[in-house]
Amino acid sequence: MQRRYTRAICRLPGADFASGITTSNLGRPNLAKLLEQHQEYEGALRTLGLEVEVLEPLAGFPDAYFVEDAALMFPEVAVVTRPGALARRGEELAMAPFTLRHRSQVRIEPPGTLDGGDVLVIGKRVLVGRSERTNDDGIAQLRNLLAPYDYMVTSVPVGEGLHFKSSVNWVGGRTLLVTAPFESRTELAGFDRLLVDPSEEYAANTLYVNGTLLTPRGFPKTRRLLDALNLPVMEVDTSEARKMDGGLTCLSLRF
Repeated sequence: MQRRYTRAICRLPGADFASGITTSNLGRPNLAKLLEQHQEYEGALRTLGLEVEVLEPLAGFPDAYFVEDAALMFPEVAVVTRPGALARRGEELAMAPFTLRHRSQVRIEPPGTLDGGDVLVIGKRVLVGRSERTNDDGIAQLRNLLAPYDYMVTSVPVGEGLHFKSSVNWVGGRTLLVTAPFESRTELAGFDRLLVDPSEEYAANTLYVNGTLLTPRGFPKTRRLLDALNLPVMEVDTSEARKMDGGLTCLSLRF
């Protein structure tokens, strides 16, 4: 169902990273620790067979190391997004030259907004969260841009949480890892759903890469759910990115 990834693009956090957008109340993040965790994350991707290109920090854009929001990579085309947060507009322009090396490009245009964190691709199914960062026009544009390649785009309301993938992620086969608000969503019909315990909602942001599940370290109830899938599981520490509303999916652009 899912293609095998061979490449990833990451970007290093900059010295101003703590000035980024966050809704968490987990304290001030530590840059040195974040850089160590970022290196661990890059290493995990390399272990899983990906060639990882690491970009330098983007001055003036403290959230730019959450690279997945700025572009979408399909086998046929790259989609340059239009971030929903005004403070992040410009990250997509900085990312475009790097994705252009690998794919032809199309763009989300005003008044559409689209964050990659709201887009979950499972084969030819594309689930897109309609959130504070992604609007109906952005979803409609994505649907039209992907229509020539036979993708089916489904809009899913996101009532809580920053992005759709903060709450819903694919963990192989026909299975989604979800938080409670999405357990019964009709838009997710056809998928089995593993419900994350409310005390571990952050761990719903688990990433499937080449047959292995990357999951945040320190969430034992979620780990037990994942172990039952009989797939390899790697735990990665994301404590500092979490303080900035970030997780495993947004730290790389995989293709």
